[in-house]
Amino acid sequence: MRILQVFRSPVGGLFRHVYDLAKAQSQLGHEVAVICDANTGGDAATARLKELEAFCTLGVIRIEMSRLPGLGDAISARRVAEIGKGRDFDIVHGHGAKGGAYARFAASRMGAKAIYTAHGGSLHYSWVSASGAIFLGVERMLLPHTDGLVFVCDYERRTFDEKIGIGSVAHTVVHNGLWPDEFEPVKLVKDPTDILFIGELRQLKGVDVLINAIARHPGVTATIVGDGPDRETFEKLSDDLGLSNQITFTGAIPAKDAFGLGRLMVIPSRAESFPYIVLEAIAAHKPLIASDVGGIGEILSPDCMVQADHIDALSAKVGTYLDNPDAVEKAAEKRANHLKMHKNTSNMASEICAFYLACLERTDACSNAA
Repeated sequence: MRILQVFRSPVGGLFRHVYDLAKAQSQLGHEVAVICDANTGGDAATARLKELEAFCTLGVIRIEMSRLPGLGDAISARRVAEIGKGRDFDIVHGHGAKGGAYARFAASRMGAKAIYTAHGGSLHYSWVSASGAIFLGVERMLLPHTDGLVFVCDYERRTFDEKIGIGSVAHTVVHNGLWPDEFEPVKLVKDPTDILFIGELRQLKGVDVLINAIARHPGVTATIVGDGPDRETFEKLSDDLGLSNQITFTGAIPAKDAFGLGRLMVIPSRAESFPYIVLEAIAAHKPLIASDVGGIGEILSPDCMVQADHIDALSAKVGTYLDNPDAVEKAAEKRANHLKMHKNTSNMASEICAFYLACLERTDACSNAA
């Protein structure tokens, strides 16, 4: 197949998903192109997109894409259609609200099938707010122009159906996957802390819940990796609780370099969809505790999860690990081996490509019947 992947911002988990999907689809023998924003992501995005050029035989193209809705969206959508016109794309797969809108506008003008993955996006909004009503209204308006929906977890599928409605649109759930070289146990540094957090430092990630839980375990140490708008608030909380000698804030460090800094990985988020950090931690053989939010329960067993925003529950679960770390670490190794077999990039790309083909065949069958 000839596949065009469209998204706006080459940063974060959405970019990682598109990068991995495009690369894996190329390795399966498909011809792939990528279109994204020209002004987002800085040098890191530029370097990463340069790597992708080796796999995207139909090109990596950057155009102007505004972050906020506006008149520029019409120009960008037409530009995507112009780039794809006459290039015989079979599939245009849009990611995120902007990428999804541009892809569905362009696909109809290119004679291609339009596939959409929300990656949260508009699903974070509610119909009760003015902005939410606009974003969700646009999603509902675009649904008749969608040939297929790909969800990265069943939680995202359920949320989409509740807020927008799937109706008769073909859809599938395909979890993200990792590359074979990511499935390696990470060696701990010489003096690791007991607990490790990796993520953006904002209230949504529940770092304050973790700090309060640590305070209930005298002498327990933690490394908090990341940066964000609430870093000073969390550092002050740590100081106020007398934990400044037990908790280290490192700033942002790549996850693969940070995994060795602590023994037990904790993801205390108040809300998530299907975060890559959970997959990466499992692949690195990290013992893991995470909040039971979003799609995390689709990959983690109940014994690894706690109720979100619940200090007592998290403190108790941390205590379970501290009482018997060997058992928890053996369970982590078993999870890693299972994940390697089932949640890899090759399987992810194969399942999504099979869905593309089903959408193409479905349309052909409808045409023949008519």
